[in-house]
Amino acid sequence: MILGCHFLKHGLALGSKIIRHRKGFSTSVHAYQVRGDENLHVKELLEERNHQYPSSDSGKIMSAGEELPVTKDDAASVKRPQFGNRFLENPDNVFQHNAWDNVAWDPEQLEAAKKKVGENSSQQVETEKKELYEADADRYWNEFYSLHQHKFFKDRHWLFTEFPELSSDNAQASAKECSSERGASQETSEPRTMDSLTTGGSNTSAEATERKSEDCEHGPTSSRTSRSESGTDETHVASDDFPGKSAHKRILEVGCGVGNTIFPILQTNADPGLFVYGCDFSSVAVDIVRQHAEYNPSRCHAFVCDVSDPAATFPIPDNSLDLVVLIFVMSAINPDRFLSTIRSLTRLLKPGGRILFRDYGRYDLAQLRFKKGRCLSENFYVRGDGTRVYFFTQDELRELFTSAGLVEEQNTIDKRLQVNRGRQLTMYRVWIQCKYRKP
Repeated sequence: MILGCHFLKHGLALGSKIIRHRKGFSTSVHAYQVRGDENLHVKELLEERNHQYPSSDSGKIMSAGEELPVTKDDAASVKRPQFGNRFLENPDNVFQHNAWDNVAWDPEQLEAAKKKVGENSSQQVETEKKELYEADADRYWNEFYSLHQHKFFKDRHWLFTEFPELSSDNAQASAKECSSERGASQETSEPRTMDSLTTGGSNTSAEATERKSEDCEHGPTSSRTSRSESGTDETHVASDDFPGKSAHKRILEVGCGVGNTIFPILQTNADPGLFVYGCDFSSVAVDIVRQHAEYNPSRCHAFVCDVSDPAATFPIPDNSLDLVVLIFVMSAINPDRFLSTIRSLTRLLKPGGRILFRDYGRYDLAQLRFKKGRCLSENFYVRGDGTRVYFFTQDELRELFTSAGLVEEQNTIDKRLQVNRGRQLTMYRVWIQCKYRKP
């Protein structure tokens, strides 16, 4: 199998020794280096954040706002079952498709990954800087959304395959029909682009520009306020009269950004009894959601919230939500706040309500590419622009959610081999997908 990726074009250099495995794949043991090509870095960052892994034979990487060409692979991926069922049985065929599902690692590859993580975590960030990365995070999120507006992320239509609970009854029936189709794993991740992954320690302006939206960041002083202190309507504890009070199904997306989950849910569900809430750390992002042509206060409500803040309050009463959506959100939070965050969200769920979770798994390509000096704590890193990311294991998540009183319904590793056929580049990705229910 493949640890990290191969770069077969002359524009990229491997700072590593390649080890050949018995199946014809190779493992890179050391760091990957980009030869100063900031434009390439930006393009690949855009690619991963938009979930739009290379989908054309040309291997062209599309920038924000561009439409990807529709190929036969894309058409197949629309009807892919959950986690896909395209398996790589012959390594000689690796570049025949854009992605392969359930690609297992052999023991040698796993040991190489552990070694790489040991190397890049051996030197940690200074305590003073760690505190800066924790403070004033909202300002950096606001800068990102002020720059990119709604043009950076693609709508997450793949969510309805991975989480049928988000669909209407008709859409769920359609998804069941699709589950028998052969699928290619294409768009079921929300991480960043491939170059964002290549440079765990780069401080280039390109990286700083492109990475502002996924994690909490740093600043000289904290402008973070709990929602109970900010004085806006959204910050008060919900009263008897709250947005969506008359709805019979309520969904909250945490880290809603500019609405790339909210609006697909509303478009898919015609049920007038559905109400969708979205909160984000960035007030700019929330403003963009509110300005969207499809934003209808009778169907959705967006508000500013730092859910990791123990003092945070919500415009929703306890025991009122059917679903809470956490898609590549928890990894951006300080691990010390994981449990308190989940407990706060659990209180909002109705009995029988669920948390839907998807995020980075341990030894994902993104983790292996970090350089020394970027580690904040065990499996928790800061990128060159100050954004942070944690890499989970199934056991950690099981302990986290069950400690908050939730019952496990799903806890699955989603392993993908992503392929750029035009550039002959392969990338091994690891994500974890979970569903936990409130008794």
